[in-house]
Amino acid sequence: MMAEETGRLDRGDGVELAWASLPGRGPTVVFLGGFRSDMEGTKALALRDICAARGQAFLRLDYSGHGTSGGVFEQGCIGTWAADAALVIGQRAPGPLVLVGSSMGGWIALLLARQWGARVRALVGIAAAPDFTSRLMEPALTEANRAALARDGFFHEPNPYGDPVPITAKLLEDGRAQSVFGQPLPFAGPVRLLQGMRDAEVPWQTATDLAAHLGTEDVRILLVKDGDHRLSRPQDLLLLEQTLTSLLGTQDGSQPLPEAGIAPT
Repeated sequence: MMAEETGRLDRGDGVELAWASLPGRGPTVVFLGGFRSDMEGTKALALRDICAARGQAFLRLDYSGHGTSGGVFEQGCIGTWAADAALVIGQRAPGPLVLVGSSMGGWIALLLARQWGARVRALVGIAAAPDFTSRLMEPALTEANRAALARDGFFHEPNPYGDPVPITAKLLEDGRAQSVFGQPLPFAGPVRLLQGMRDAEVPWQTATDLAAHLGTEDVRILLVKDGDHRLSRPQDLLLLEQTLTSLLGTQDGSQPLPEAGIAPT
């Protein structure tokens, strides 16, 4: 197996973005993590090992304010984090891509696919959460939340995985501007959506809504009836491996992914 390289990329304003990559054959598999997550999580490392065993190029990264990257979380938003990902990918993986997005990372993957078109050969969503700020957060705002946003520009949301999370007015406003469901998604490559039906964070129907909205006809939803939001159990990781391997083809590359192209409008 090839050794993984790690580094930091200055995005031009003094904020350094952390990344780790494996050399190998293309397309490069890129893991895009979730909201307040990082590139050291179970799924990111499992994908690294899967790609290392295949000799497949792989890249993982931390958005600003996440993991070991610089920056302040509260100053970020979906557009900022998507731009962070685009910058690192542009520097470290300039060729064809397979984007694997977990939760918020699924939203960012869709934004990048809209931007890059045929360069993205395939998408894999793991509990993908496009538009979660407007579809999930905003309808749940309490009067106290709204008052805090108007007064302070943020409020703290309880977090089942750790400390309360600061939710800023900037995040909610930018979320509306970055809407996936509010604009066409003409991406025409294969899309695989892994979704737990016991996901307490993202309703499983989000996957069916997204499948209906996508321009491509090559969409498969893999529902895990007893799966939660993280989908990090051994059986979930095996499903992820099988899904990715099916998309990438055989070890010798005799079944390469086709050009994704753009669906006709």
